[in-house]
Amino acid sequence: MTSQLAVVTVTYNSGDYLTTMLRSLAVATTEEPQVIIADNGSVDGAPERAERDFPFARLVRTGGNVGYGGAMNRGVAELGPEVEYVVIVNPDVEWSPGSIDELLAAARRWPRAGSLGPLIREPDGSVYPSARRVPDLMTGTGHAVFAHIWKSNPWTAAYRADDVAPSERPVGWLSGACLLLPRAAFDSVDGFDSRYFMYMEDVDLGDRLGKAGWLNVYVPSAVVIHTKGHAAGKNPELMLPAHHRSAYRFQADRNPGILRAPLRLALRVGLALRSKVAVRAARKALDNEGHATGDQR
Repeated sequence: MTSQLAVVTVTYNSGDYLTTMLRSLAVATTEEPQVIIADNGSVDGAPERAERDFPFARLVRTGGNVGYGGAMNRGVAELGPEVEYVVIVNPDVEWSPGSIDELLAAARRWPRAGSLGPLIREPDGSVYPSARRVPDLMTGTGHAVFAHIWKSNPWTAAYRADDVAPSERPVGWLSGACLLLPRAAFDSVDGFDSRYFMYMEDVDLGDRLGKAGWLNVYVPSAVVIHTKGHAAGKNPELMLPAHHRSAYRFQADRNPGILRAPLRLALRVGLALRSKVAVRAARKALDNEGHATGDQR
């Protein structure tokens, strides 16, 4: 196996998605990377099957559900010092031919790149906006409040960089669903902030890499397919509040001090209320879907 490249993924009852990701890895690169599966307490047997069926994969148990960033850090810590590049990837990603090799080639073109991310397609072929600007307080709040009720609002458009055509370029941050990172860059910022259980850990990582002098480079010539949100869709009571807590943490960390305490309080209260509304709506949608499915049987 090629020791300079490694792949780390985090699992939590990921089922057949994990098998698809590992199987498609064969077409993603001419290298032979080792794979670390950092498991957060799965009970579906998928990580064990993967370790058995794919000789290049090794299962590491985190000891419980420590969140995405914490588990990624645990997986990367298993790698030897000879590993130069780390691919962090969700288990529900499917690689396109040559996608990792494209990211590696871009890393050579951008020696100050701290992270490089591919173009991400959803299963229906649409492009997911994975290369975005770092949200300031106004943009982040506007997006959080209006994204689902006013699709064309200016804050969401600015946050998602909707006015920029896909091109290889530095951006504010890249989706943590799939990233290639030089190990030196990842270690220089101490990896992910494990206080983020889920969501916004990639925004925080990209922002910290940028502040440390690295670039976050979007590489649309590399393409992956991501079945995003399969875990969140099944567990809205857990995932949606986690998303809102992470959004608060990100902005609160960047707006410290006593003078901004009222602002942080207003943000906390507003996001908490929005979380309750979002959970209620998601649960209602799941219940309606269940009833519809039952009617068809």
